[in-house]
Amino acid sequence: MALQSTMRAPCASGRVTRRAVKVNAVAASPTPARTPASTGSVKRAMTMTEKILANHSDNAAVKPGDNIWTRVDKLMTHDVCGPGTFGIFQKEFGPNAQVWDNERVVIIPDHYIFTSDARANRNVDILRDMASKYNIKYFYDIMDRSNFRANPDYKGVCHVALAQEGHCKPGEVLFGTDSHTCNAGAFGQFATGVGNTDAGFILGTGKLLIKVPPTMRFVMDGEMPEYLLAKDLILQIIGEISVAGATYKAMEFVGSAIEGMNMEERMTICNMVVEAGGKNGVIAPDQTTFDYVRARTQEAFEPVYSDGAASFIEDYKWDVSKLEPLVAAPHSPDNRKTARECSDVKIDRVYIGSCTGGKTEDFLSAAKLFYRAKRQVKVPTYLVPATQKVWADVYTLPVPGCDGKTAAEIFEESGCVTPAAPSCAACLGGPRDTFARMNEPEVCVSTTNRNFPGRMGHKEGQIYLASPYTAAASALKGFVCDPREYM
Repeated sequence: MALQSTMRAPCASGRVTRRAVKVNAVAASPTPARTPASTGSVKRAMTMTEKILANHSDNAAVKPGDNIWTRVDKLMTHDVCGPGTFGIFQKEFGPNAQVWDNERVVIIPDHYIFTSDARANRNVDILRDMASKYNIKYFYDIMDRSNFRANPDYKGVCHVALAQEGHCKPGEVLFGTDSHTCNAGAFGQFATGVGNTDAGFILGTGKLLIKVPPTMRFVMDGEMPEYLLAKDLILQIIGEISVAGATYKAMEFVGSAIEGMNMEERMTICNMVVEAGGKNGVIAPDQTTFDYVRARTQEAFEPVYSDGAASFIEDYKWDVSKLEPLVAAPHSPDNRKTARECSDVKIDRVYIGSCTGGKTEDFLSAAKLFYRAKRQVKVPTYLVPATQKVWADVYTLPVPGCDGKTAAEIFEESGCVTPAAPSCAACLGGPRDTFARMNEPEVCVSTTNRNFPGRMGHKEGQIYLASPYTAAASALKGFVCDPREYM
């Protein structure tokens, strides 16, 4: 189009005269608005963890060491930390303040439930009052401790319940007042534990100031031998890098062995990253993830993936077909030994349960080994399903390859203790009347996650962390046992 402009030019007398000049120009087409992430000369490649935190802090990109305010999708608390969390919230925000979003707070009593301890029971009562006061939508209450099945809202162990109830979704940010909140990283989300003060702040604002962690990558390739489970892989990793090897780092797990796992096995891997000091663990979501999530929630989610050029501070690689069944000997999760090395260790008991080793897949694995062995256990073998759903699965699902028998039937035939009410139970000791608590200085093979002195009760007890296969084999042998003896 033609534009007309006026220009000034000097004349002979020195005065300025005006003359019109025609300028031909072409109007450009309107430019669509671009998001900040698409502008700039260089777009920084990011890991999954960095992408999630960038998305939740309205940054085009973030890098390790950045301090950011991240939005929170879900906050979880339980009976141990919940009362303190709400207490801090009320103190700092005032008695009349409301939580930032009553549909994004999840309260799951699970730790000290089936006990006569008055203080433990009081904690659940406090949570009930808080859930009512703030109209919390997701409060999984228990009223009748004498019969857990009489409480349809009660779920059990928080980390497994979060997944089963559809609270874990790819691309989201989840904080919980429990160090094993990292379990949810199996779904491709940023999930980590926080203290009561941080949780109280989240209750009031829905945000938290955190530092972006650098990411370590663990490549697990090869075909999983029939005698290995996910627990063996994470014990291998922790034994390699130590309990401080991933301090305030993200741990990303990749490779064909990881891709071949179901969601419960992936949860086992991510659950124990905190035992290596990790800030969070994460596995890229795929069809296995999507199928699990969509069967449990209709809420939308946005998965993210590490860029091909993303920077990892360390890379570790294993061919899982060459690994052996492992245990973590007392008193540290990084005290890695093969089960064969500990075959002379006489044991007093076996414990199968917890957020790490009390899922449906864990009980089916143990039952499968018992069925093949056709023998009776030689030591008391305690079974604690993580949730009501897992408990029901133990009693109703046929164990593959076991002539249609359920895990409960196989456990009874093998002489195990009857499966207990779903909870954390003896995983972290608890009151003295807690089911299967170590009240004597015994030696235990356990599918749990920690084995420092006093963790399961008696401070002189000895705990060998192991997979459900190794735990079941050890129960049959009366000694720490490589499961290949019965497979």
